[in-house]
Amino acid sequence: MKNWTPDSWRQAEARQMPAWPDAAKAAAVEAEMKSFPPLVFAGEARELKSQLSEVVFGRAFLLQGGDCAESFAEFHPNNIRDTFRVLLQMAVTLTFASHMPVVKVGRMAGQFAKPRSSDVEEMGGVSLPSYRGDIVNDINFEAAARMPDPERQKRAYMQAAATLNLLRAFATGGYANLHQVHKWNLDFVARSPWAERYAEVASRIGEALSFMEACGISPETVPQLKGTQFYTSHEALLLGYEEAMTRQDSLTGDWVDTSAHMLWIGDRTRFPGSAHVEFLRGVMNPVGVKCGPSLKADDLLRLIDELNPTNEAGRLTLISRFGADNVEAHLPALVRAVQREGRHVIWSCDPMHGNTVKSSSGYKTRPFDRILAEVRQVFAVHRGEGSHAGGIHIEMTGQNVTECTGGAICVTDEGLADRYHTHCDPRLNASQSLELAFLIAEELAADRRRLQQAA
Repeated sequence: MKNWTPDSWRQAEARQMPAWPDAAKAAAVEAEMKSFPPLVFAGEARELKSQLSEVVFGRAFLLQGGDCAESFAEFHPNNIRDTFRVLLQMAVTLTFASHMPVVKVGRMAGQFAKPRSSDVEEMGGVSLPSYRGDIVNDINFEAAARMPDPERQKRAYMQAAATLNLLRAFATGGYANLHQVHKWNLDFVARSPWAERYAEVASRIGEALSFMEACGISPETVPQLKGTQFYTSHEALLLGYEEAMTRQDSLTGDWVDTSAHMLWIGDRTRFPGSAHVEFLRGVMNPVGVKCGPSLKADDLLRLIDELNPTNEAGRLTLISRFGADNVEAHLPALVRAVQREGRHVIWSCDPMHGNTVKSSSGYKTRPFDRILAEVRQVFAVHRGEGSHAGGIHIEMTGQNVTECTGGAICVTDEGLADRYHTHCDPRLNASQSLELAFLIAEELAADRRRLQQAA
């Protein structure tokens, strides 16, 4: 924490930040937001870090998922509920297979900003600022809509607050009760080839709950059976917004970014001298770092030293995102370096960002078979290196979209246009998400059997 303050990032190089046309207005908005109530609390962030420390040592698994970019237009309680429901389904599937708790972290209630490969977008000979998420500007390709507006940060805050309020209600108000496990299927998921397998898992859970109740163990006596802990996360891209939401914990004096329980640094903003690294090294929240093909082992170790100098378990999650063709060429060297130096990290797999292609129909998509291939390869690399894959990080939605091709429901290139609704990157729909969960469950079950045989 030497020489760190919430605004010390302003002395470093900040990439992927919007160029606010009125700097004074942006400063005024940020100053006003410093008086807003926190969205999350330091104690919640500490509890998440404690749970993530179990993931570090292979005693739990991290499930992180949600929208690529939340939007103002699609803000609706049903959308929030359906995404939460799919994450519950995935978590139950993973827990049942691995016999381990699953730490559930949503890309929700704050995932509004997106990095861009170019500052401008051209269409029909017209050049306008790139869309950087609803927290910055509008997706409509019009000059007024694309002008970055700092006032949008306040609307993002209000939407995040409402989303968090609903998520907390779902998590603790009975919706996440394990007795509801049969009712978590969405109508269109029930028609999926994986619905029967999920129903089998749900039935076995129901049988276990009935046995436990006969022994006097029920949701009334064990609160964990009728609720769950659910956390939020987003990429900490707009540092002015993050600084405005940073508070000092009255109990410990630590600085905490109260915009989310967990923040991460993207592949484009983890370079040496990065303002984003400088900001996140000073807050006590759990932090993630996206690790792509350009990351070298020495640079990764430098990042780990900057972000987690005390080697605290649960503080740092490394999110690999290589693409199915690049995992074996890049991941082993990074894993070996971390293993050699004895760093306490979580290795999570993002199989989405390295597998984006343009379909023959012109849509940006992600072939589901490539997503599955990357997950399998990541598990295989960790086994080979004596490490373990501790988490999955996906862009998904509870809506019945057609944005990623393939899967058991077989979304085709031609079918992408049917329900292609994303504001940014293609997402897995609920059926594809559940199918992915079963693949990961098989990998985790295989790991568990190997450990039992070794013992």
